[in-house]
Amino acid sequence: MARWNGRGGNDAVRVALRAVLAGVTGSVIGIAAYSISQTGGQRLSVIVGCLIGVAVALGLELYRRSAQLTEVRLVLLGNEMSFTTKADMRQAAQRMFFQAATRVATRPLEEGSGNLREALTSLKTLFDLYREPLEGYTTPPPPAKGDSVYELALDILNFQLAPFLAKWHPSLKDFEDRHPDQDESEWPQHAAFRAELSQLQERLRPYVIGLGEIAGIRDPERHLRPSGRSVQSRLVAPRHDGTRPGPQE
Repeated sequence: MARWNGRGGNDAVRVALRAVLAGVTGSVIGIAAYSISQTGGQRLSVIVGCLIGVAVALGLELYRRSAQLTEVRLVLLGNEMSFTTKADMRQAAQRMFFQAATRVATRPLEEGSGNLREALTSLKTLFDLYREPLEGYTTPPPPAKGDSVYELALDILNFQLAPFLAKWHPSLKDFEDRHPDQDESEWPQHAAFRAELSQLQERLRPYVIGLGEIAGIRDPERHLRPSGRSVQSRLVAPRHDGTRPGPQE
């Protein structure tokens, strides 16, 4: 997946907006000071002071909103999608990212380990979690410019999860119903299921990493990368003098 994050360009836009805001504010204050010095009127001073306060508040709010915008472009299956993210879109993307990053959708199911029925159940749960906001009344309308994170979720549902579940759920259930006393390792399609599950995980990874990019997560791919070593920690009781033994002791 080719990814481009527009944070650098947005930083330049923010600096430009800040400069423009500072120039406008300075001009208003200069004009106000000149007017007050010419008239000496207390009422005019109060009015101008209020106008300056309103102008500064509106300018800061405009800058705050513009500073929250980030442009993210993703290329998925040859199609480019562009996201102008705001806080609500980033929150939705972060929720979807962690929902997928903690499930078999992205976690490898090694040969000889795991349970196929549980894997299917996990994928079905993810399908329901992604579909629920699409059917809810609280889903925000599509943005005026660019794509919505919910469109990305819809592609995951329609093109990835739904076909896989439609094929393998009834097939495994038929075996379970016909052979309730047999282990799933005796299912004739056991190896084919694992192979296609691995392929599904590879296809889902770019989508999930893209969700992490939209959410603003730093290097989202590292959360999907299997650890190359196991980290063990242990509690070591201190000596009577308050010191702790070294690693070789």
